[in-house]
Amino acid sequence: MTSRARFFRPAPSNDAFTDLLFNALLGFAFMFFIAFMLMAEPEQSGKVDNKAEYIITASWPDSHPDDIDILVEDPRGQILWFSNKDTGIMHLDRDDRGNLQDQLIIDGKKISNPINQETVSLRSWIPGEYVVNILHYQANYNAPVPVSVKIEKLNPEVTMTYYAVHDLHGAGEEVTATRFTLDSQGVTTDISNLQKSLINRISKKTN
Repeated sequence: MTSRARFFRPAPSNDAFTDLLFNALLGFAFMFFIAFMLMAEPEQSGKVDNKAEYIITASWPDSHPDDIDILVEDPRGQILWFSNKDTGIMHLDRDDRGNLQDQLIIDGKKISNPINQETVSLRSWIPGEYVVNILHYQANYNAPVPVSVKIEKLNPEVTMTYYAVHDLHGAGEEVTATRFTLDSQGVTTDISNLQKSLINRISKKTN
């Protein structure tokens, strides 16, 4: 008796379809992740870290035409002024030149900004003495100009370190508003108004 081999056709398998579907979903997930990263990248690259530890502000009467400047010397001897607006730890945020640049033409209309104010930010600090001077760069009247100078510590909360009003009497006059010393923790340990000219040092370096 002869035996006849019987062959059975295996039932169709779903493994290939499942693998194809899984790979397709994985590909879509990967492309979505890449697209999300590309969309997020411009926002991250456009961030500006404007953190500051101290803000130094000099203000004089609104609409006054005179040009007042801040000069600041850090413990390293680096001097911040209108021709050296960044020393690494200090930055001149606004150089106000009185009425010279306070008028803009927008849509054919003249717009005036009456506020006279210069600001310097200390992004970080190093221990030592900082000298804050104000300079009467350009005068248009023969009358004193009252200039208020304030120093604010911003972290962990805003506190006033120094505030006073100083009169400037003519072009070229330089006054040391204050000299303050910071320790390694950024805490003010000493304040004085002993006068120290910074413009003379700048002149020697530039000549």
